Amino acid sequence: MKKKVVKITAAVLLVLIGAIIALPFILEGRFGQLLKNKVNSNITGTFDFSEAKLSLIRNFPNANLRISDAVLTTAAPFEGDTLFSASEIDLSLSVFELFKDPSEPIKLQKLSLDRAFINIVYDEEERPNYEIGKKEDSRTGDTSDDSGFTLDLQEYGFSDSRLIYHDRAGGIYLDVSGIQHKGTGDLSLAKSQLDTHSEGYVSLSMDGTEYLNKHKVSLDALLGIDLQTNTYTFLENSGQINQLPLVFNGFVRVEDEFNEVDITFETPSSDFRNFLALFPEKYSKDIADVSTTGEFVVKGELKGRIDDEHIPAFRIDIRSDRASFKYPDLPKSVDNIVISALVINETGLTEDTYVKVDKASFNIDQDRFAMEAEIRDLTGNTRVNAHVDANMNLANLSKAYPYAAEQDLKGLLKADVNTAFDMATLEKKQYAKTRTSGQLSLEGFEYNSDELTAPARFQMIAIDFKPERITLNRMQGNLGKTDFDITGTLNNLLGFMFNKEDVEGNFNLNSNTFSLNDFMVEEPEEQSDAGEESGQAAVKIPSFLNCSINAKAQNVLYDNLVLRDVQGTIRIKDETATLNNFSSSIFNGKLTLEGTVSTKGETPIFDMNLGAEQFQLSEAFNNLDLLRTLAPVAAALQGKLNSRISLSGNLSPEFTPKLQSITGNVLAEILETKINTEKSNVLNAMATQLQFFDPAKLNLSGLKTALSFKEGVVTVRPMTFSYQDIAITVDGSHSFDNQLNYRARLDVPARYLGAEVNNLIARINDNSLQNLTIPVGVTIGGAYNNPQVKTDLTSGVRDLTASLVEIQKQKLVSQGKAKASDLLEGLLAGKKADSTITKTSPTDEVKKTLGNILTSGTVKTDTTKRDTTAGGKTNQAVKDAAKSVLGGLLKKKKKDSTTVKKDSVN
Repeated sequence: MKKKVVKITAAVLLVLIGAIIALPFILEGRFGQLLKNKVNSNITGTFDFSEAKLSLIRNFPNANLRISDAVLTTAAPFEGDTLFSASEIDLSLSVFELFKDPSEPIKLQKLSLDRAFINIVYDEEERPNYEIGKKEDSRTGDTSDDSGFTLDLQEYGFSDSRLIYHDRAGGIYLDVSGIQHKGTGDLSLAKSQLDTHSEGYVSLSMDGTEYLNKHKVSLDALLGIDLQTNTYTFLENSGQINQLPLVFNGFVRVEDEFNEVDITFETPSSDFRNFLALFPEKYSKDIADVSTTGEFVVKGELKGRIDDEHIPAFRIDIRSDRASFKYPDLPKSVDNIVISALVINETGLTEDTYVKVDKASFNIDQDRFAMEAEIRDLTGNTRVNAHVDANMNLANLSKAYPYAAEQDLKGLLKADVNTAFDMATLEKKQYAKTRTSGQLSLEGFEYNSDELTAPARFQMIAIDFKPERITLNRMQGNLGKTDFDITGTLNNLLGFMFNKEDVEGNFNLNSNTFSLNDFMVEEPEEQSDAGEESGQAAVKIPSFLNCSINAKAQNVLYDNLVLRDVQGTIRIKDETATLNNFSSSIFNGKLTLEGTVSTKGETPIFDMNLGAEQFQLSEAFNNLDLLRTLAPVAAALQGKLNSRISLSGNLSPEFTPKLQSITGNVLAEILETKINTEKSNVLNAMATQLQFFDPAKLNLSGLKTALSFKEGVVTVRPMTFSYQDIAITVDGSHSFDNQLNYRARLDVPARYLGAEVNNLIARINDNSLQNLTIPVGVTIGGAYNNPQVKTDLTSGVRDLTASLVEIQKQKLVSQGKAKASDLLEGLLAGKKADSTITKTSPTDEVKKTLGNILTSGTVKTDTTKRDTTAGGKTNQAVKDAAKSVLGGLLKKKKKDSTTVKKDSVN
C-alpha cells in the first residue's frame, strides 16, 4: 500500500513538474499576443516587441513574463515618433491571470524596466504626443474595448533609463538621464506607504539658455498614498542637488481638473559648504576637507494649483552673509561672500516669475567682484537690469577655487557697467533701445585653447559702453609671431551674447608682423583609408563674424613669402572674406589683390584677381609654385614682369591653391629680360636643332602674352617676338605636370641657311633676294626637364633651293630673248664690220651669242646636282626661241636679196 502511495505521489509530482516546464511554452505565445492585443486595442499608436518569454520558476509562485525590445510609437500628428521603449520589461502576475478570458483585465503585481526611454513632446501648437488612448465613440458613448490592465503592484523599478520632456512652444527642454528608481509598497490598499529611491542627472534649458547641465539629483522619500482622495504626502525624505542636501514636507493632491501642491523645502543645515555643493563635482571637486565660515541657507515653498494656465506660487530664498571658504591644497581663500537672492512667483502665472539679486559679492585678497541684477518675465519677453563692478586679478581665481577650466586665466579685469534691455528688443535688433553704459578693461589677459596654435596674449583690451554703440578703444596683443592693434565699434554685442547673432562692426587693424601660420589649427584626427590617423592644419573663417576690417601690416608671412607694406579692406560675412583694394610690396614690385575666399564648405574656395607690377622674374618664379606651373619656361628669365591674373579654384588646408582645381587667365608683359642659359632647357634644345640660334642673344623685352588654364592644362595664345631679325610666333599648351605641346614658326632670312644657299643667291645677282626668308616650323614636346624639339629646316632649305633654281632659269630665259633681240636689231640696222677687224659671217656671230647664252644657262650649285633634264629643257627652249627668231630674220633677208637682185637686173 505504501509503495502504491509513493508511486502515485511520484507520478503526480512528475506531472506537476512537467506541467510547470511545458506550460510556459504552451502559454507564452498566447499570452504575448494577448498582451499586444490588449495594449493596441486601447491606444491609437502601435505597441510591439521582439519576443515574450514566460517563466513559472523565475518569480515562483507567480508567473513572470519578460518582454524584449518593446517599442511604443505614436499616431498623428507625431506619427512614427517613439513615445516609449525598453530593452527589457519584466511583469510578475498570478498564474491564474494566465487563464483569464481575453476580455477580462489583467492584474500586475510587479513591474521593472531596464534601459527604458520616455519621450514626452509638446509641438508648436501645444499638442502632446502622449495622448494615445482611444476616445469614446461619439455615437455610442462606448470605448472600443473595456479590457486592459489593473495595477496590484507590490514593487516596481527603472534602471539605466532616460526621460526627455520637450516643450517646443515654450522653449523648454528637460533631459533626465541615468535614472535609477525603485519603489515598494502595497498599492492595492486604499491607504498605503510607498518607499522610493530615485537618482539621475538633470539638464535643463529654456529658450536656448542652459540652466542645468547634468546636475546630479537624488531623492529618498517615504510617501503616504491615499487613493480615496488621490493625495500623496511626503512623510520622511531627503534629497540632494549635486551635493546640496534638501528636506521636503507637504503633499500633492490629484484632482480631475488640476493638481494641488503644498510643499516646503530647506537645507537641513546652514553650513556654507552647502553653497559649494550646488556646483557640479567636476568644477568644485571634493568639498569634504574645505574649511568654511559663515552660513548659506536655501528655503522655499510651493503652494497652489497646477493646470493648463497655472503653476504653484513659489518663493525661493537664497542667503549668505560674510562667508568664506578655502580649499586645503590652494594658496588663497575667497572671503566676504555676500549673497542675497530671491526667485519669486506670486500669481501662479509663469510669466510673472522673476529673479532678484540684491547683492552677490566676494573678495580674493584685495580683488573685488560685486553684482546686482533683476530678471523678470523669464518665460516671455525677458527683461534684464544689472550692474557689475569688478576690480580683480583673474589669475587669483585658480588659486582660490579648483575649477576644471580648459586654461588658466590671467589678467587684470576692471569693469563698471550698467545694462538694461529686454529680449524682444534684442530679437528685433533694436540695440539702440538698450541702455548699456560704462567701461571695461582687461590688461595682461592671456587666453589659450586647442583651437589656437599659441596662447593669445592681450596687453590691453579697453571697451567703452554707450547706449547707441560699443566702442573698442583698443585691443593690443600678439599670437605667436603675429602682433595686432585693433580699434573699432561693435554694433550688437548683446545680440551675439544672447541671440547667438553674428558679431557686427567696423574695425581698424594695424600690425608689424602678421603670420597666417599662427592661425593654422590642427583638424581633429580621422582614420584614413589606410587605417592611419591623420591631422592637418586648416584656416577657418569664424561663422559669427559680420564685419569690415581696414588692415595695415608692415610684414605679412604667407607660406614661404614675405609681403611688405600690406594694406586694404576685408569684408567678412557668412564664412567668406572679400578683399578690396589690397596692395603689397613683394619681389621688388607691387602686388594688388581683389576677390573672395570662403571656408563655408568642406573645401575652401577662392576667386581672385591679382596684379603684378615690376616683379623681379627670378624671385617671383623661384618662390611662387603657381607661376612656375603656369609658365615653366619663364624660370630661365631674368628681368621684370607686369601681369594681370584672374583665377579661381580650391584651397589646400594651408590656404595655398590646389593647382589641379584652378581655372583662369593671365595677361603678362615682360620687361628688361635676360636669359639664364643654365635653366633654359627648351631654348637649349632648340639651339641644338638650329645652329644659327643662340638663347643668350634672345631678347624678350616688351613681350606681351596671354594664356588661360583649366583642368590642369595651360593654353598659350599665339605670341610674336624677334630673335635678331628673325620673327618668331609661338602657341600651344602644357599640362601642370610640365608635359609640353608647343608649336613655333620662325621666318628665317635665307642668309642664315648656309654657304650653298648664299652662293646660289649671289649667282642670281638679284638685290630683291637679299631679304628672302624661309618659314621654319618647330614642334616642342616631351617634359620640360627633357624637351623633345623637332624642326622642318631640311625640307625648307630644299624647297628654297628649288625656288632659287627656278628663279635663275626664268632669268636666263629672259636674258636669252634679250640677246637675240639685240642681235637681230643689229642685223636690221645693216651694221658693217670694221675694216680693221677680222670679218666673220653673221652665222658665226649668232652661234657665238647662242653659245654664250646656252653656256650661261647651265646652273650648278653646291647644295644640288645639276638637273640635266630640266637644264636640257631650258636650253632647248632657249634654242627653239633663238631659232624661231633667227629663222624669221633669215627668211626676210633672203626675200630682200632676191629683190635686190631683181633691181640690179632691171
